Amino acid sequence: MNFTKKMLAILALVPGLAFASEGGFPLDKAPDRSHNMAALQNGAKLFVNYCLNCHNASSMRYNRLRDLGLTEDQIKQNLLFTGEKVGEMMTTSMPAKDAKAWFGTVPPDLSVIARAKATPSNSGGDYIYTYLRTFYKDEGRPTGFNNMVLPNAAMPHVLWEMQGVQAAKFAEEKDPHDEAKTVHKFVGFEQVKPGSMSKIEFDTAVADLVGYMEWMAEPAAQTRKRLGVWVLLFLTGFAILAWRLNASYWKEVK
Repeated sequence: MNFTKKMLAILALVPGLAFASEGGFPLDKAPDRSHNMAALQNGAKLFVNYCLNCHNASSMRYNRLRDLGLTEDQIKQNLLFTGEKVGEMMTTSMPAKDAKAWFGTVPPDLSVIARAKATPSNSGGDYIYTYLRTFYKDEGRPTGFNNMVLPNAAMPHVLWEMQGVQAAKFAEEKDPHDEAKTVHKFVGFEQVKPGSMSKIEFDTAVADLVGYMEWMAEPAAQTRKRLGVWVLLFLTGFAILAWRLNASYWKEVK
C-alpha cells in the first residue's frame, strides 16, 4: 500500500517537473537545415573547428559524413587536422582531467545533445540555436561572458570572433507579485564590438551548425521518415483490401 502511494505521488509531480524544465529564457525557432546538404556540410566544418576542441562526439565516425555528400578525400583535407583516420570516432584530444581543471566541469559529449535538450514545446535545436546566439559580455565571469539561456555557463564564447561582443540590456521593473521589489527584465542586446560576420551571416552560420548537430543526433532520421510514409501507405492499402475481402466473405455467408 505504501509503495502504491509513493508511485502516485511521483506521478503527480511529473507534470510539474516537465513544466518547470520548460521555463526560463524564450527560445528562438531554429531554421530547418535537414534537406540542405551544403548547409549541413558547412555545419560539420564549424563543428570540427569550434566544438571538437573541447567536446567529444564519441558516437559519430568521420566517415559517416559521406552521408552528407562528402568524399573521404574531402573529409581528410578539410576536417582532419591532428592525424585522425577517417574511420575513427570524432573525439577531442583534450584530457578530461585538464578540461575539468580549466572549466570546472568536463564538457559534455555532443553526439546526441540535440535530442537530449528537446522538450515537449521546443526541439533541442531551438535550445542550441538560442544558446549559441545569446552570449553577452560579463566581466564578473571567468571567461568574460555569460549566457541568457544557461546563466553562469562554464563554456566560453567560442564563436565571439564571428559574432563580436554584445552586452545585455536590462530594465528595472516592479515585481508583479510584490510592488515593493524591483526585478531586472531583459530588453535586448547592444553590439559592443563587431565580429567578422554580420548578424544575419552569424545567425546563418549558427543555424548550419545546429542543423549538423541535429543530423548527428540521428543520421537516419530522414530515411526513417521516408520509410514511415511508405509503411503507412502499405498498411492503409492492406486495411482497405482486408475490409473489402471481409465484406465479400460475409456477403456470401449471409
